[in-house]
Amino acid sequence: MRTRLIGLAAAVALAALGAMAPAVQAVAPAIDGQTCVDGGGTVEYESTRGSWICVDGSYDGKPID
Repeated sequence: MRTRLIGLAAAVALAALGAMAPAVQAVAPAIDGQTCVDGGGTVEYESTRGSWICVDGSYDGKPID
């Protein structure tokens, strides 16, 4: 019985984290590619996230809109 409760609690926690991920991503301010380049960075594709990001410069790590 305890194993089932622990499994249920873990499933609920993972579902809550999964539901929050898009909201957190939407809050992160995105910049455009030209702003990244103007700030001294380069636009690169990050395959682990499946998105474009700014690398180096003033906007290092920011997602590209």
